[in-house]
Amino acid sequence: MIKISIIISYYKALDNLKLILKALNHQSSRDFEAIISEDDNNDETIQFLKEHRKDYNFSILHVNQEVDDGFRKNQMLNKSIKASNGETLVFIDGDCIPHKHFVKAYIENVQDNVMLKGRRVMLGEKITENIQKNKTIEPLKGLSVFFSDSGKKKEAIYLGNKSLLLTMKDKGLLGCNWGIQKKHLIDVNGFDEDYIRAAVGEDTDIEWRLKRNGIGSKSMKNKAIVYHLHHERSYSNEGVEKNRELLREKLKADNFVCLNGLEKR
Repeated sequence: MIKISIIISYYKALDNLKLILKALNHQSSRDFEAIISEDDNNDETIQFLKEHRKDYNFSILHVNQEVDDGFRKNQMLNKSIKASNGETLVFIDGDCIPHKHFVKAYIENVQDNVMLKGRRVMLGEKITENIQKNKTIEPLKGLSVFFSDSGKKKEAIYLGNKSLLLTMKDKGLLGCNWGIQKKHLIDVNGFDEDYIRAAVGEDTDIEWRLKRNGIGSKSMKNKAIVYHLHHERSYSNEGVEKNRELLREKLKADNFVCLNGLEKR
């Protein structure tokens, strides 16, 4: 059985997706599948996969919407959970390129009753432009990132399991880099599809529900690394606040097994 299913939340950025797939093609561990979780129905994506799926040394599943109906990321994540073959699910966003030991790190650290929390390197505008223009992940190798215009460079230091010197306090879960055994997501009925705006719903909400169901946390800082491509923020403060209002209602109701998730209750 496949150990890891990497679920890539993706929307209208095929060039970025190609960079992610290129990075996955050079992983130090190949015991995984990739699931492209597309919140859209894009012929360009379908055609690309039809022509190039054979170029990759791992299995690729493509799950998409029937129509583009606005932000439905959580709905797509639930569809992807159902399509997955892995015992452990790892979530990244379509603007995050994984380090070469990304899969290895999750395989080595997965355990029962624990969510694994990674962080991200915030690539600067110049290095992102170089990567995207030249369609290459070479600038992410060696010391290039440390001499670039990027932020959160400490997150780019790969230590694996060799050192505990750089530990992470129990910071909030980032939806762009985290993993958990699939059975634990099923126990809380997956992602809550009531969230139809970006931010909060795909990370803060799932985190509190997992914690409420007895799931602990483990840091993947300097173990599982992703490089976040620079872009302008794509969500509004108003949308975030509406999500926070919805979250407060759900916390009050204590519905840690959500009603509108993998199954509709």
